[in-house]
Amino acid sequence: MEFRIVAETFDRLERETARTQMTMDLVNLFKQAEPRVVGKLVYLLMGKLWPDWKGLPELGMGEKLIIKSIAMATHVSESVVVDLYKKLGDLGLVAEKLKTEKKQTVSLLMFAAGGPGAGSLTVDKVYDTLARIAMATGEGSRDLKLKLLAGLLTDATPLEARFIVRFVQGRLRLGVGDATIMDALAIVYTGSASNRPLIERAYNLRADLGRIAEILATEGPEALKGIKPEVGIPIRPMLAERLSDPEEILKKTGGKAIVEYKYDGERGQIHKKGDKVWIFSRRLENITHMYPDVQEYARKHLKAEEAIVEGEIVAVDPETGELRPFQELMHRRRKYDIHRMMKEYPVNVRLFDVLYVDGEDYTTRPLTERRKKLEEIVEASEEFRPAEYIVAESPEDLEKFFLQAVSDGAEGVVVKAIHGNAVYQAGSRGWLWIKYKRDYKSEMIDTVDLVAVGAFYGRGKRGGTYGALLMAAYDPEADMFRTVCKVGTGFTDEDLAKLPEMFKEYVIDHKHPRVDSRMEADVWFVPALVAEIIGAEITLSPLHTCCLDVVKPGAGLSIRFPRFIRWRPDKGPEDATTTKEILEMYQRQLRKVEEA
Repeated sequence: MEFRIVAETFDRLERETARTQMTMDLVNLFKQAEPRVVGKLVYLLMGKLWPDWKGLPELGMGEKLIIKSIAMATHVSESVVVDLYKKLGDLGLVAEKLKTEKKQTVSLLMFAAGGPGAGSLTVDKVYDTLARIAMATGEGSRDLKLKLLAGLLTDATPLEARFIVRFVQGRLRLGVGDATIMDALAIVYTGSASNRPLIERAYNLRADLGRIAEILATEGPEALKGIKPEVGIPIRPMLAERLSDPEEILKKTGGKAIVEYKYDGERGQIHKKGDKVWIFSRRLENITHMYPDVQEYARKHLKAEEAIVEGEIVAVDPETGELRPFQELMHRRRKYDIHRMMKEYPVNVRLFDVLYVDGEDYTTRPLTERRKKLEEIVEASEEFRPAEYIVAESPEDLEKFFLQAVSDGAEGVVVKAIHGNAVYQAGSRGWLWIKYKRDYKSEMIDTVDLVAVGAFYGRGKRGGTYGALLMAAYDPEADMFRTVCKVGTGFTDEDLAKLPEMFKEYVIDHKHPRVDSRMEADVWFVPALVAEIIGAEITLSPLHTCCLDVVKPGAGLSIRFPRFIRWRPDKGPEDATTTKEILEMYQRQLRKVEEA
């Protein structure tokens, strides 16, 4: 497949404002692709060469090296590239402009040298060359990266050059989410977008959308039906709803439920195969290197040849054994001195689920069966054991255990349904799991996790930075981010000063196509960074688009007096509070007012 087709599609996607049209652009792209390259196409659309969890090298090319490559490919001096970059602010546009200006000259030079000339690139050539750039390490790797990229840009058309450079720089902003890609794959390879759940289920069990797309395109939909978890490939985590009324929680879970401590730690999915152990974060990052101690716990205490279990990795006081807050674990996020950090910031693991054991897929089994299996395969120790829990049948039991959890240093509890349909819903949020946390006891009762989609310039002492952020909830049905509030309080002066740098790589010159907003921000962002927000109450608003027209025509839902609490680097944009959750919070709020 010619890379020219991909570049033209990328160009259209950048300018699209409607998700339905973006989906059709992808449908047309996949229809033109040979089945064997569909996986590579999906990776390119996602702006990466392979899933993050693989832990493979990134491209590793800074601005200076990219500038050298552009200069080499277009036969100009580096100073020319730098001057143009200052004017355009985008190295992709710089490469495109120089390629356009030098098109005839470059073509003649390539012809004289017997080369293929610009426009000869294929998807395989581009992807494989980029992969070689990423994998180049050691002595001489810098020169090799330079020559490989310059070679690609020499053969590229101006439009191809724009997107190759943006990809290498990590600034490919197409606005395409996983759900949009899956819709397009379903239309092309199954005949209808209604079959997306089949693709989504496979993706949830093996978090590698490129590989799933390749299987679908080369082997057909039937091949996806047999997909099971595989040790070493993370499973997308099951998510929980949230409530603050014990009675309502038990009603949602069928009147009887397992209630577990909700620890203030880092969720870890632990994979074991013989002596080999992998650990993946909530966002499916490979964090194995951070926790050599957890690896050793798993080797010693997981009594199965192959297993995938989930738990919370919690920091503990080395002298008292008491739980420490999540922030302590941030000291583990380093490449060096990790063994010193292990001693200063020791951790325990509290396990709460098993997903796979020795060839058996446990995601389809009810929680009671999973919990029983977990206890069978874990030789419990203080450092590595199942989470504390009870089986609650009354609101009083739930509340008592909740208070005990908080007094023991936990955030609260997670209440889990134990009826026959309480399977592990990988990648989904549902009423099978419900969080009940201590910070839900104040103000708005529930905190929410919202995505920053835009910003407003500050005034007075906030001049020179952003004074407020436009925040949005996630609508998974439409794969859109819908605005909920404008938050400017709760930030320290230090927080505010850091905002422009934090958002620098996410700034775009137009509203993102997956953002639904009636407000006009001063600056628009690619939805990426998630913040925890609290407020006074949820109200109707003519300014915001969350649940627009659902409660009242012309009105959406908004948070009154929102306040920033903290950033949530452990959450991706699609992990944010959903519009449905905001609506349910509003409805519960109304019921309480009526009861009062």
